[in-house]
Amino acid sequence: MPSDQPLHLDLTADVVTLTAAIVDIASESLDELVIADAVEAALSALPHLDVTRDGHTIVARTSLGRPERVVIAGHLDTVPANGNLPSRLEGDILHGLGSCDMKGGVAIALRVAASVPEPVRDVTYVFYEGEEIAAEHNGLGRLARERPELIAGDFAILMEPSNAGVEAGCQGTMRVDIRTAGERAHTARAWMGHNAIHALAPVLDCLNAYVPRQVAIDGLTYREGLNAVAIRGGVSGNVVPDEAVLTVNYRFAPDRNEEQAHQHLQETFEGFGLTVTDSAPGALPGLSHPAAAAFVEAVGGEVHPKFGWTDVALFTVLGVPAVNYGPGDPIFAHKADEQVPVEHLHRVHDRLTEWLTT
Repeated sequence: MPSDQPLHLDLTADVVTLTAAIVDIASESLDELVIADAVEAALSALPHLDVTRDGHTIVARTSLGRPERVVIAGHLDTVPANGNLPSRLEGDILHGLGSCDMKGGVAIALRVAASVPEPVRDVTYVFYEGEEIAAEHNGLGRLARERPELIAGDFAILMEPSNAGVEAGCQGTMRVDIRTAGERAHTARAWMGHNAIHALAPVLDCLNAYVPRQVAIDGLTYREGLNAVAIRGGVSGNVVPDEAVLTVNYRFAPDRNEEQAHQHLQETFEGFGLTVTDSAPGALPGLSHPAAAAFVEAVGGEVHPKFGWTDVALFTVLGVPAVNYGPGDPIFAHKADEQVPVEHLHRVHDRLTEWLTT
């Protein structure tokens, strides 16, 4: 249940001050109550927004009858603290847990929600829980499954750290286990058994020889990857192993869906059984959509493909083109010295505001 006296967030504060205030609200995954209460209270005070709460996920919408609707989303949770709270401002860098991933983006979205009451496009702002942990806890995913009407739109922006530039779409990801069977024997009489680890040699040879695709979509080149990421097997130092398991991760371009990715892996490792242990679809960049094109033109800079998976893929499932656009260099996400440049905060805030007002 929401707390009785939520913390006060001043959405009129400058974006750096607001980011610091949000960083200083501890909100590790599954502990988003306090920050969700604060966000809900701040947005509910704005008469131009209709606010809905689902768990610790807050949705705020304008309803101006504009011909287009854009969704601007950011997650409220962080990874566990690592000696990086409270926030601190040193020169032109703001340090602190979540400053990069992604409370800087959340602060920008909150400030824009408050300062742009009549955007030229209707806007749905989504501040959601549980992004940093298992997908079952992801508030945006829950909305996509159970209340998709709340996040429907023509275009979506995920405020993921992207060096204050546009990273379009994202790769899909699939992990599979490849299991080989053998027969145990004493290593002194190895010919009486069959070594399951040795039986993985053709799979490793295939991976060494594999040439990943490079796929051009909307003028962006997505590079795929296929890699062994774990191997396990063995009984003891004097036993021929009777089972071995190799885990392979496939990062696939968004022109393939999960079924096609699985089929590709079956063809690549023909003769070996595959067990899918994790899978998530990619997201097409959708840069040809008028709203996306207008956004790219407004924020300027070179557009890059997103290498990795983000929640933009959830929008693709709903048929909504989406991009990543937020302050901060993603290499600082989850690090003890997590940080965001002040210039990024101002740049993303100003350009997002300009796009929504002109």
